[in-house]
Amino acid sequence: MQADTTFWDALVFDVIDDVDVEVVTAAFGMVDVTARGRAVGAACPDCGCSSNRVHDSYQRRLKDLPLAGQSVVIRLTVRRFICGTADCPRRTFAEPFAQLTTPYARFTTRLGHVLERVGLALAGRAGARLTAQLGFRVGRMTLLRRVTALPDPQPSTPRVLGVDDFATRRGQSYATVLTCGETHRVIDVLPTRNSGPLAVWLATHPGVEIICRDRAGAYAEGARLGAPAAIQVADRFHLWQGIGRAVETCVAAHRECLSAPTSPTRSDVDEYGNNPVRVGPAPDGRRAQRKRAAHTLVHDLLAQGYSRRAIARHLGWGLNTVLRYARAVSWQDTLRENRPRPSRLDPYKPFLERRFAAGCTNVTRLHRELIAANAPVTYQMVRAYIATLRVAPRQAPSSPPTVRRVTGWLTRHPATLSDDERAALKDVLARCPELDAAAEHVRDFGEILSYRLGATLPAWIDAVDASQLPGLTNFALHLLRDLDAVTAGLTLHWSSGGTEGAVNRIKKIKRQLYGRAGFDLLRKMILLQ
Repeated sequence: MQADTTFWDALVFDVIDDVDVEVVTAAFGMVDVTARGRAVGAACPDCGCSSNRVHDSYQRRLKDLPLAGQSVVIRLTVRRFICGTADCPRRTFAEPFAQLTTPYARFTTRLGHVLERVGLALAGRAGARLTAQLGFRVGRMTLLRRVTALPDPQPSTPRVLGVDDFATRRGQSYATVLTCGETHRVIDVLPTRNSGPLAVWLATHPGVEIICRDRAGAYAEGARLGAPAAIQVADRFHLWQGIGRAVETCVAAHRECLSAPTSPTRSDVDEYGNNPVRVGPAPDGRRAQRKRAAHTLVHDLLAQGYSRRAIARHLGWGLNTVLRYARAVSWQDTLRENRPRPSRLDPYKPFLERRFAAGCTNVTRLHRELIAANAPVTYQMVRAYIATLRVAPRQAPSSPPTVRRVTGWLTRHPATLSDDERAALKDVLARCPELDAAAEHVRDFGEILSYRLGATLPAWIDAVDASQLPGLTNFALHLLRDLDAVTAGLTLHWSSGGTEGAVNRIKKIKRQLYGRAGFDLLRKMILLQ
């Protein structure tokens, strides 16, 4: 079906004044527009002289934005003109269409802008799925090529610079993101997290007065070399994160103080009605010593920050073995005799509990009901389990708090703790004077951080050093290596909060790219978003 060309000229080429529409055909969900240039001649791109001598012509096929849910294709006739200047190196040149498209492009300029925005927002695969729904289907690589071809933004050198690293491949390679501390916008992305690239960037961008960073030695060295006059500010979030790890090490060293002393008890029948479970004095012997040493070793490595898989590789153990020791609160929990044994009665215990609660306490009758349901149980199993239901249930001893939970109690603001958590923490501190002293140091450091009391930091370091607490002492002495930056971080209001937000957005971009993007494409996506 053909349409009025004047109408389509005004509709499709509203702001384009160098194209005339000749024929418009609409069929099978596609609008085919045949057009040609309106100008009589054109200027040579080399010498600039105008020419109207036509050498030949050819046709270009351009995709355009969809119209009313139909795909639009423009078949554009392009003329080649002859340059009449004798000394011009170009003999012929193609007719330009600056408003409609660019040389060698297969899309109109306005569709190209849409593809760039889709590529920046959704990257390759998700963007390709969206374009198919919008009616101008393109491939994922086309979107990525459009994004890669975009020029990098050229922001001005910031007065306050934020520096942080992020993983391009976790555990293998890392890069550095630079942000403006005042606007929180990403300025540049460096390929490594070494000191060299940062120092070169700072040297080529003079004017940075304040550098907010974490406490990595490479960034401190790069900032010192590239901008020696700038004030380095250690981020408060990383400082609190560091003291959290130190407190966890200290609590792990006093793990025995977390559980309250209990008197040994003995029971002849377990709660499942199976073979007896003996709870009494801890077993002794070589096997017990091996269990105790293995449990201590695994939990010490966990406190140092190693993952369970890393511990399994380091010790040469199976992952399930490491998981069993990691989940056990105490080493006695790893003994098989302390764990209930499965029984054929287990699937039918809820039925027995319901019947018992309804008033049926006759063991023979209950056994017959189970046998009628083809349950593979014996009369003795049912009698033993009903005996446990007749007596009042014993109050199971509460498990002691874990190292990580106590660490959270110590590092959280006291106002955020519930009444039960405050009581449990008070009980733990009453049993362990070392943890009580550690809690006091953590509270003092929290006040220094919250109220910007950086001038009192040396006195705090001396007090922690005198206490000789594991973890905390090493953390305090390590602050002396970067004392000026740490003092500035605990005094000035600048921080790396905006940079951390940029790192979170980078993680979203990496997920959109399925973790397969090279550094150049990833850098382009980060800068343009």
